[in-house]
Amino acid sequence: MGWLTLVLLIATVAALLLVLRVPRTLWTLVATFLMLGAAGYAWQGEPDLAAHPAEADAVKLPPPPAYTQMRDDLYGRFSTESAYFAIADAQLSEGDTTFAAGVLAGALRALPNDFGLWSELGNVIALHDHAMVSPAALFAFQRAMTIAPQHPGPPYFLGNAYLRAGEFAKARPYWARALALTPAKASYRIAIAARLALLDRILADPRFSQQ
Repeated sequence: MGWLTLVLLIATVAALLLVLRVPRTLWTLVATFLMLGAAGYAWQGEPDLAAHPAEADAVKLPPPPAYTQMRDDLYGRFSTESAYFAIADAQLSEGDTTFAAGVLAGALRALPNDFGLWSELGNVIALHDHAMVSPAALFAFQRAMTIAPQHPGPPYFLGNAYLRAGEFAKARPYWARALALTPAKASYRIAIAARLALLDRILADPRFSQQ
């Protein structure tokens, strides 16, 4: 049953926290994710159905709210790119990374020097390539940084892509660069600084070294 699977999952995670000696300061964060997942399952899931493997083509990749909020902060909620972002997001929510990338690539044919579109194309390509920063994804991010070398957006989102891929050490210099490029009075500076500080804490702990 679905509920039994969920309980076993929570018990397994709790055991791993103890065995791996995860710092107690991170337990709250893990517990929060588990609670949100359980709440979402209770609200939208069907716990009485027997567990079964997920279908590959049913995987949905809606951008997390924290990601879209940061994208809005860095590139503008009502910018030229925002309409294309919305269409690509809708396709990601259906698991169609190919269509989402096509939307952004089509927009770039009309706006070849739009660094926001290049950055988001890099993000979508990375998702398409199983959350890895592939050469194609890296090219798109680098193109964005070449067009706008003084904007914090492209390096921030490249760092985010590396973090999602589990390559924490590779993410660090890009987040540091994004923070250095962020104006002192920018509303999103605190968020970038906080995430960089958390990443530094993780990298400083050998038990969480990803490299």
